[in-house]
Amino acid sequence: MFNNRLYTATPRHREVYGRYERIFTLVDFSAALFFVAGSICFFFPQLMTPGTWMLLAGSLAFAAKPTVRVLREFHLARLPLPGDLAPGEEPAGEPS
Repeated sequence: MFNNRLYTATPRHREVYGRYERIFTLVDFSAALFFVAGSICFFFPQLMTPGTWMLLAGSLAFAAKPTVRVLREFHLARLPLPGDLAPGEEPAGEPS
């Protein structure tokens, strides 16, 4: 896990890595947006409750970031690498 050579091992690895990076970036931006909006709400007493909920949403988004990374690593680790054998396949040149 967390082997950066897996990120570009095959075209499929690059595709999966890119998809998770887009998700990670979306989560990152949403966390920042919720925190900024929540902080602005705290300047106005009547918006303090919505601001609190926005700060909570931002915290949950920040908590989701490492989850996205771990899911990406598990997904990449499950993908076959060049030279991997298919289930039931034997290495070339070796008798059965």
